[in-house]
Amino acid sequence: MNEAGQLADKIFQLWVEAPHVARHALPGQFMVIRIDEHGERVPLTVSAVDGDLVRIIFMAVGKTTHQLSTLKAGDFIRDVAGPLGRPSEIRSYGTCVVVGGGAGIASCPIIARAAREAGNHVIGIIGARNAGFLILEDEMREACHELLVATDDGSRGFHGFAADVLKKVIGDQKVDCVWIIGPAIMMKVTSGVTRPHKIRTFVSLNPIMVDGTGMCGSCRVMVGGETKFACVDGPEFDAHLVDFDLLMQRQRTYFDEEKTALERYHEHTCRCGEGGHHG
Repeated sequence: MNEAGQLADKIFQLWVEAPHVARHALPGQFMVIRIDEHGERVPLTVSAVDGDLVRIIFMAVGKTTHQLSTLKAGDFIRDVAGPLGRPSEIRSYGTCVVVGGGAGIASCPIIARAAREAGNHVIGIIGARNAGFLILEDEMREACHELLVATDDGSRGFHGFAADVLKKVIGDQKVDCVWIIGPAIMMKVTSGVTRPHKIRTFVSLNPIMVDGTGMCGSCRVMVGGETKFACVDGPEFDAHLVDFDLLMQRQRTYFDEEKTALERYHEHTCRCGEGGHHG
């Protein structure tokens, strides 16, 4: 495994040697990792594949992702299960827009490239809080026919939200399909832009997930009034059918426990003088 590399503020990438995942992974799918025998199972999108290597990109916000960010080349991840979930519905639509927000940009280049290879005209939109949180801009520029950048504070590109840029694109030309990947609130707001135009819109959901095979039910979401499991029915769903308010509510279920776990991890690493897991 390659050393964790920092792409932006709190956002890291790892290349993991996982031939069984690399051989079969398709855009939109994910894998579940467990750092060690005491670790939790964490779902992470397959961001790219290179030979036997799979790239994962994550934001260090909880105990496990902070621990992941300390890994060095040659370290080991105890378990890697995947590829899991249904792949993106890539086919010839016409003009496609791939929208990424924050760490969600990680999933965009692999989808944009596949959409382009399927004969679509692909427009990319990436947005972040500020320029320091933008990732994979060059990669997205190469994957898309056109790339538009937005930052909330105007420090790079358009001063505003990805939703504002998407609204302008739709106003200027016919758009046939949209992918939106990012924080739940960002996906809710941005998919609201396509709803009046009845544009086919996919979002990749990121609920709490444990086993990744549909057995535990922790990743259940409401789509079109029906209960779906993001791990086996998704993670991509029709944006206009998703109950985003319920999704955001469920994402906060273990907020207190996650906060406690992170505090204990930091206390432990401070006592040891050096954090991280070494294989």
